[in-house]
Order: sequence, then C-alpha cells, then structure tokens
Amino acid sequence: MNEIKNLQKAANRIKEAIKKKENIVIFADNDMDGSCSAIILKECINNLGGRIGRIYFPDRETEGYGLNPIALEKLKSQAPGLLVTLDCGIGNFTEITVARELGFSTIIIDHHIVLDKVPKADIVVDPNQKGDRYPFKKLANVGLAYKLSFLLMGEKMTESLKRDFVGLAAMATIADMVERSGDNEEIIIEGLAVLEESWRPGIQALLAIESVKALSSTNKVNKMNSLLSIRMIDENNISVPYKLLTIANIEDAGRMVEDLLVKNQEKKRKIKEVVSEVDRNVSGKRDPVILEGSSSWEMILLGISGSLLVEKHNKPVFLYKKGSEFSQGSVRSPKVYDIVVAMKHCAKHLEVYGGHPQAGGFKLKTENIEKFRECLIDYFDNL
Repeated sequence: MNEIKNLQKAANRIKEAIKKKENIVIFADNDMDGSCSAIILKECINNLGGRIGRIYFPDRETEGYGLNPIALEKLKSQAPGLLVTLDCGIGNFTEITVARELGFSTIIIDHHIVLDKVPKADIVVDPNQKGDRYPFKKLANVGLAYKLSFLLMGEKMTESLKRDFVGLAAMATIADMVERSGDNEEIIIEGLAVLEESWRPGIQALLAIESVKALSSTNKVNKMNSLLSIRMIDENNISVPYKLLTIANIEDAGRMVEDLLVKNQEKKRKIKEVVSEVDRNVSGKRDPVILEGSSSWEMILLGISGSLLVEKHNKPVFLYKKGSEFSQGSVRSPKVYDIVVAMKHCAKHLEVYGGHPQAGGFKLKTENIEKFRECLIDYFDNL
C-alpha cells in the first residue's frame, strides 16, 4: 500500500534529533487540529527521551496564520535545532527560508491545499503535494500526527497511548470539519469509542458539564470543541485547547472549563454582532460572494461567523479584520465551490492565502480590498 510521502522521513529525522539531543521546536496552529497535533508529537518526543525547547502557537490577532516574522524573532534563540510546523507551513515560503537561515532544520507537516510549489523545507509532509500516492487526501492534520506517532513509537506504542492519541485525533478531526469518510471516519469511530475513558483531566472536566452529559457521542464532542474554539493565546504563546488538554489535575481543569463557559457566552454575543452587521451591509446586494470587514472585529470570530453566514446566504463568505496597511481574514463556502481555487485566481491581489476547498484564510494589503472584491465577483459570476 502507498504511504504518505515523506512521513517516514519525518519520523526518521525526529528520531535522529531525539537521539542526538537536538533542540526541537514545535510550531502549530492554535485551533483544535493544530493543538492536538502538537500534543501527540510532544508526548511521543517526551516518551522517547527527546528535548523540546519550545512549543509555540501564533496569535491570530497579532501574527496572523502560520509561521511569521514575529514568531521567528521569538524563536531564533532556539536555533540551531529542529523546527516542526503542524497544521501550517505549506504556504510559508519566505518564513521557512528565514528559519533555515537562522539555523533550523525544518519539517512541514500540513494538510492544506498545496499551491503551485512547496516551501524549501528539509522535509515536507502533505498528502496534497505532487508525488504523494496515498489514496486518501482529506485527513485533518491530527490524522497525520496520529499516523506519525506509530512510526515514531514503533514497539513502544502501548495500547493505552494509542487509545489516548486516537481520542484526541477524533476530537480534532471533528473540529476541523474535514470530510467524514475513509481514514477520518475510522479515526472518529475508534476515538469516540474510547473518549469517555480518557485519563486526561481536561477531557473529564468537559464531559462533566451538565449540558454535555445527555448528548450523543458526536454531539458531546461538538459541544466540547465549541468551548475550545476560543482561540486565546497566553503570554507563553500556548493555546487554550493545548493548555486544557495537557492540564495536570481535575481541579485546575474544572476551573478552566468554568472560565471557558463564561467566555463562550461572550463569544456568542460578539459573533451575533458580526453576523448582524454583515447582514445589514449586504442587504439588497446581489453579488455572488460576500466580502466584508471591520477594524473592530476579532480574527477568532470570523470563521464561525462566516459559517453561519454561508448557511444563511448560500454563497462564499470572506470576512476580514481591517488593518491600516494589511488586512487578514477567514473564508467559508458552500460545498459547491472551492475557495482555494477562487483565491488562486485572484492571487495577484493577495499576500498570503490557503486552506481547504470550503474553509481558508487570506492576507492582503488593505488598499487592494476593492480590487480583490472585483476579482472575486468576476470569478464567481463566470463559473
């Protein structure tokens, strides 16, 4: 059977770094997919006696998506070493080059759509890249991390560790809203079957929420993931999902969950405000696409707001946080469109873009917003 291109190479390089006591830096997206990928890789490295110098999740509000100059400035003291990106990196052409110039060996482990080329990392793992013959292309990034864990652990992969990892993988696969078929379906079925037995205090605290207890397995995970989708980053650049799911005792986990429940109500209120504002702005317009932004919107609200607007308007939705020089945003789309292809068509107006067919992100110069709008309207009008 064909294997995922370069996954064994990535495992071998990580094991080499562990053996040589190299400094390892894990850089991951701050959502559930990136956070659970980071947990699985971190715990494999720890179990094998490796040295992790830093785990880093970028702040979407100040750093945007993926590897970025702010992060590299903070991480340069960790070089020389091995830098592994999870759930990001496939569009970071310049940043990967800079990381290598700083003295890092680089491994990209990503699942997003590959653009015309891949960055010049030492090793690139992405089922969508040219020459990858693995038959299933729809894995969440945590699916790649889960498969990598077997190559790393080998005979040291215990049944207990496997059950723990597949539970995390199921939660993150559901959260990332990838196609529920093939490998993803296998991970979800296997993970849901063992999740309630998890030893993790964070998972037990989430399962103890009264509104979660009576739900079906999938709906329990959806509710838990919703709480964990508050993409806050602490002063050490650690994400909320990572912090809760690695917390050491049930009392601390319970307090954190209570805090998340309060914050979730505030998040719902802000999302409702964004959706209402967009509805007012597009009322009466017949454009085939929605492109709206505001300097007051929070990046963490745009993905969920976009999904709600897609359900309501049944057209692609591009929402952005407007900045003085650059603006960045999230995209959601009905299943009949591929927004990565749409953004590729309008790439001359963008600085960075990428994602899945129905969900992605972008960054552009604020002065190019109207040109981008015209290009998108032209593209969708002529499909």
